[in-house]
Amino acid sequence: MPDAFLVSAVRTPIGMGKPESGALWPFQPVDLSAKVLTEAVCRAGIALDAIEDIILGCVTPIGDQGGNIARLSALQAGFPPAIPAVSLNRMCGSGQQAVHFAAQAILAGDMDLVLAGGIEMMSHQPLGNDYPAEWPRGFPYPLIHQGLSAEMMAERWQLSRETLDDFAFESHRRAGEAIESGVFTPQTLPLHIPQPDGPAREIVHDQGVRRPPDRQKMAALKPVFKPDGVVTAGNSSQISDGAAALLVASERAMRQHNLTPMARIVARVAIGSDPVLMLDGPIAATRKLLDRAGLRLDEIDLFEINEAFACVPLAWLDAYPVDPLKLNPNGGAIAHGHPLGATGAILMTKLVHALQRTSSRYGLQAMCIGHGMATATILERM
Repeated sequence: MPDAFLVSAVRTPIGMGKPESGALWPFQPVDLSAKVLTEAVCRAGIALDAIEDIILGCVTPIGDQGGNIARLSALQAGFPPAIPAVSLNRMCGSGQQAVHFAAQAILAGDMDLVLAGGIEMMSHQPLGNDYPAEWPRGFPYPLIHQGLSAEMMAERWQLSRETLDDFAFESHRRAGEAIESGVFTPQTLPLHIPQPDGPAREIVHDQGVRRPPDRQKMAALKPVFKPDGVVTAGNSSQISDGAAALLVASERAMRQHNLTPMARIVARVAIGSDPVLMLDGPIAATRKLLDRAGLRLDEIDLFEINEAFACVPLAWLDAYPVDPLKLNPNGGAIAHGHPLGATGAILMTKLVHALQRTSSRYGLQAMCIGHGMATATILERM
């Protein structure tokens, strides 16, 4: 059977998704994604015209993120017009799904080199900007806010406010430690913003990470979605800006271009789950993914389970009681942020670099998705 390989993986620093105060806010989305697309090809050491397709996830594809931002980004980056590009929206799983689609094109024999990733600047296009003014009448499910689903998850899994806050604190602590020790340096593309009165301002680190985190301040935050609830801004993912790109290659392309693979894409799944509870999909997706890969849970060395809310990885951990040190070892979206359409590609970039750095063999990534879905992937370090 043919295989698909990750050859390079790069992300931007993640900025807070706030107009003016967000670190990446001065960039246009098309410029931000163009930078990571170019960098992913540059790191592989091949020419831009070797790429056969470009696939980008984007959850709010309107305004300056509209008009098929993948194609606009490719042209902005200087790729030849003959190279096509497409944008997709599988909500929070969009960046991960882009890599899945790239791998599937290669496995089908249609292509040999595909760029995949995601872009989201929530400081420019807030979540919900593309929602209809009114949901369809007679829709078979109540369409509720994910925050209420998070409260439902916490209640079903009996997760206390203290447990959620403890997990969130640890996410910031791990991310801060990773920044201080240079863990993210190989995977991150520094950005430069011109200044009117001096040298350009360099952005290197993820803006949202609290260094050090303040547990008392976290405990003082009020619940956001229910007056008597447990979900707060402190134990939820941050609204953010960011982009990432990964180069996916066939074995033939690696021979032809003398490429060195970082990892093999072992298995991929996408599933649907309860549209109301919404956030428990990674549990079933993990089970299906392991079955498809023919692997046991104890064979997986590292796990990236997206921290949309602290209750998501904690519920997953209840179903799969792995060593907590293997779960989001360098922090997650509670600390870094969650630039929706980019997060799947950012997590995969983090995962493949972590496999390389620790000389681990297998890594598993899973993400919950709005309206009840999940994506999951297993990588094998090469």
